Amino acid sequence: MDIRKIDEDYSVSPQIEAEDVDIVSLLGFRSIVCHRPDREQADQPAFSSIAGRAAQLGIEVRHIPVLSTGLTDEAVGSMVRALDDLPRPILAYCRSGTRSTKIYEQALLPR
Repeated sequence: MDIRKIDEDYSVSPQIEAEDVDIVSLLGFRSIVCHRPDREQADQPAFSSIAGRAAQLGIEVRHIPVLSTGLTDEAVGSMVRALDDLPRPILAYCRSGTRSTKIYEQALLPR
């Protein structure tokens, strides 16, 4: 896994698999946020498979899909709420980690 630490509370990675959630747990992450829409690519795992394994391990999850065309106000608002609600540290993922980084930056801006 290619996990990139953004700050003490938030890290990003490319797409994870359900079996990666065990590693995520061992690394101490308490929440996972997926910024990738289901079926963006034919070979990606469904969010439900990640969420199912996370639930078994006591990790909270959120699905905040962000299209590769860009962020929406709705997605940023959902991310702000997730940051308010989720236990930290948080691991967020998308295809490459870029959308997860950008939405976090936007969510931290003053509203």
